[in-house]
Amino acid sequence: MDRRNLVSTEWLQEHLDAPDVVVLDGSLYMAVDGRDPNSEYLEAHIPGALFFDINAIADTASDLPHMLPSPAAFSSMMRKMGIGDGQTVVAYDGAGLYSAARVWWMFKAMGAEHVHVLDGGLPKWRAEGRPLESGPVTRRERHFTARLNHEALCDLDDMRRASASGAQIADARSSARFNAEEPEPRPGLRGGHIPGSVCIHYASLLDSDSLMKPTETLAAIFKDAGIDPSRPVITTCGSGVTAAILALALDEIGARQVAVYDGSWTEWGGRSDTPVEP
Repeated sequence: MDRRNLVSTEWLQEHLDAPDVVVLDGSLYMAVDGRDPNSEYLEAHIPGALFFDINAIADTASDLPHMLPSPAAFSSMMRKMGIGDGQTVVAYDGAGLYSAARVWWMFKAMGAEHVHVLDGGLPKWRAEGRPLESGPVTRRERHFTARLNHEALCDLDDMRRASASGAQIADARSSARFNAEEPEPRPGLRGGHIPGSVCIHYASLLDSDSLMKPTETLAAIFKDAGIDPSRPVITTCGSGVTAAILALALDEIGARQVAVYDGSWTEWGGRSDTPVEP
């Protein structure tokens, strides 16, 4: 392994045929991107990769997008996909390093230990001329045991308490959205941010090739924003996707008490009874 949570394209190609390694295409895009991740997966994916549909592997009873499902539901879906206990999961996406972090966080929240993200994702894999295949992939069912780590996520009540108590909250949205200088991409949401939160745009943690920046650089970015990784941190964003990039980066620099606010701004900014700072 190259870093705590990240693997290189070289490492993954060397381990593609390892029986304990499961590769997942966790691509997810905003509606404005005009991209269909499932169609793109069927057209070309890393050999042996399964498609991990973040919108479907979710709490479908919630009116919020891709909320974390129950442990029982997650276990059932992973079993049917052929993902078993003890296997090494490597997630990637078609943007470089974007929604794969959400897949990483979901598995970590469900108690999985061996979960990694492909640094640079499919764009780097393609640029290096590495092998691709098309069509669906199936695996035989395996037993998967999900044990929810309650410290890995926050709900609305948790966030109300965190905001009121001065807890460390890092928002992965752009500064323009954070400061209500541009409208939210989802209609019906107020502009602004959760009181007491600081803005650390997820893109600031990545280089121009969507590789995560060196650990020392990540540590400096969080320090400059006033985030102390030795204390608990909650990350948030628009809908719980890029918040996972912050959680991933924090784990890289040694933070061990990091939670993602799953509902994020879609929930907080969509209500009328939550305080908002412009």
